[in-house]
Amino acid sequence: MDDKRTVKVSKYVSKHLRHQPERIGLVLDPHGWVEIEDLLRAAAAHGFAFSRAELDHVVAANDKQRFAVDGTRIRASQGHTVEVDLGLPEAEPPAYLYHGTVAAALDAIRAEGLRPMARHHVHLSPDRETATRVGARRGRPVVLSVDAGAMRAAGHVFRISANGVWLVDAVPPRFLRFQ
Repeated sequence: MDDKRTVKVSKYVSKHLRHQPERIGLVLDPHGWVEIEDLLRAAAAHGFAFSRAELDHVVAANDKQRFAVDGTRIRASQGHTVEVDLGLPEAEPPAYLYHGTVAAALDAIRAEGLRPMARHHVHLSPDRETATRVGARRGRPVVLSVDAGAMRAAGHVFRISANGVWLVDAVPPRFLRFQ
């Protein structure tokens, strides 16, 4: 499977497991899981066929580990805009986490902090390098430091997804450090 096909299948699966399962007739369970065979059938019925081997390659090769497989089921690890309960337990964050963004977003972030926007949580990275890659998807990246230790002490709840992305409801401006 070439890189172009891998990216195409990954984006298709991500779109339908995170944002629009109904578009191809999928119904996610309350925790975001769907039978792999149902996903393969639905994709083929909607004009984008791929094999189980291709799906397995996408899951294994994805550098961001966007998907989790449990037996015969698959789900997106985080980033949903559809209502799901990933069942992630509370976790003690490191003292600092990081968020990658672009300069155009800084005025709003200074005023309102980090908000989940269309997603259910704000996504935070465990290191600057990852946050830089995240921010670079939208342009020249700017990395913000999040005082996660102080947030936790103030009662904010953190969770960590299977692929190491930290999730929190919001980050008020007072917990952000602008470099």
